[in-house]
Amino acid sequence: MTKIFDVPLYAYQRSLDQDASVPVRHPVLIIGAGPVGLTTAIDLAQLGVPVVVLDDNDRVVTGSRAICFAKRPLEILDRLGCGQQMVDHGVGWSKGKVFFDDRPVYDFNLTDEPGHKRPAFINLQQYTFERLLVEQIREMQSAGAPIEIRGCNKVEAIGQHYDHVAIELDTPEGSYTLEADWLIACDGANSPTRRMLGLDFDGQVFEDNFLIADVVMQANFPTERWFWFDPPFNRGQSALLHKQPENVWRIDLQLGRDIDKEREKRPENVIPRLKAMLGEHVEFTLDWVSIYSFQCCRMERFVHGRTIFAGDSAHQVSPFGARGANSGLQDADNLAWKLHLVLSGKAPNSLIDSYNIERAQAADENILNSTRSTEFITPKSDMSRLLRDAVLDLSAHHAFARPLVNSGRLSTPCTYDSSPLISADALAAPALTRPGSPCPDAPIGTGHLLDHLGNQFILLTIDADAPDHLEECGVTALRLALSVRDDPTLTLKRQYLGDCPSGVYLIRPDQHVAARRDTFDERHFRAALRRATGKE
Repeated sequence: MTKIFDVPLYAYQRSLDQDASVPVRHPVLIIGAGPVGLTTAIDLAQLGVPVVVLDDNDRVVTGSRAICFAKRPLEILDRLGCGQQMVDHGVGWSKGKVFFDDRPVYDFNLTDEPGHKRPAFINLQQYTFERLLVEQIREMQSAGAPIEIRGCNKVEAIGQHYDHVAIELDTPEGSYTLEADWLIACDGANSPTRRMLGLDFDGQVFEDNFLIADVVMQANFPTERWFWFDPPFNRGQSALLHKQPENVWRIDLQLGRDIDKEREKRPENVIPRLKAMLGEHVEFTLDWVSIYSFQCCRMERFVHGRTIFAGDSAHQVSPFGARGANSGLQDADNLAWKLHLVLSGKAPNSLIDSYNIERAQAADENILNSTRSTEFITPKSDMSRLLRDAVLDLSAHHAFARPLVNSGRLSTPCTYDSSPLISADALAAPALTRPGSPCPDAPIGTGHLLDHLGNQFILLTIDADAPDHLEECGVTALRLALSVRDDPTLTLKRQYLGDCPSGVYLIRPDQHVAARRDTFDERHFRAALRRATGKE
């Protein structure tokens, strides 16, 4: 049977740019047609920025790879017009169990307060995720959006200039050169762009190896995340079980440090391991097998002249906690609106520096959490293992020990507390919605708050007066007027007001809070809008 990753999805076609007498200049070129590159392209094109995605391949990734997508990225995809497609194709989940040996010692439930549109997580194979993004791009192209994907266009050289980037591309019909006002590198942890520019990628390398096996089977396991420490079927190591769509199950088995990777990937060695875990009576077929090790690293800076790095090309973490792809999608969310303002002349080039500041903070948070998870899962000394096992034993009977169990702190969005774009807090409301934080969802009438925010600056008023719009230095914030009466669940009041009778929020195009206070003050919010666009 032909698999999705065996079929070209954006096959090579000769471009008019290849016949131009001088290199054609584009506003934005993106290297890499993975989840981050495609998401960034969709976001920019929706804002009216012409964008070309370049990839040395012509099809989706082989194997399931990234499968866990959290609520915040799903909300971003809603804004891009394809969130529902992802949810429809994915498997939603919110519960997990942790086992020590063969004993359950801890479970969790990520279910949020009522009124949120999206589940805590969905599982969806990366190849399906990429296919749905490409389908969204095709729909946008049909509607005239300025977006293009060029398959089998491999970047061979990059030249940095003060006001643009020049790149040389190799294709099945020879080479040609393009120029871009801005180049975005979304070309993965082994980024050729980073290598061509001679940039460092520093951090900690972990030597443990893990087997990934995608298994097709009919099973009675619930749709939950199951994680084992020192299970009887993989002594001294760890294991993970997760359901994917189409009766595919992701199994991760820790193998240790000194192994023969090619030997361990052979079916005759993989199948006995899986039977030991699942039982001899369980019938299954192998869909995909891989072995990985990982590192927690990041670039010192994500912006170098007119070249910007996003996703794994800028930062890499261990897979525990599903922080890789989810963080990359939030990079795209942070960057697109800023590039749009800069290219349209409504913000200075220095606004792009805030992308580096904000997303470096997020990367540091993810690396810290990922490193802690890895050290708990793979203790490096006898004493560390003894302490880890004591925590697991205690967690079965004592609630105080359960927060110490770390099988992968799951992905959460970053609050940009140290961002230069964020104004001082002027509302004694819950910290959940303080300046810098992503807006939590809430039911509004028959819809949801985040759907009303869209991809522009919004002046959200809750039981407060304000003008219909606020314009400052060419940037406009439109008013969204709400009342706590619009939400019978009181989620809006709990999250955005607390005990305050009213509130006014300035919300950025990426749906992060830029400023808030109890009532509208024109001088305050004009200054906040200037600050949020890099003009103060």
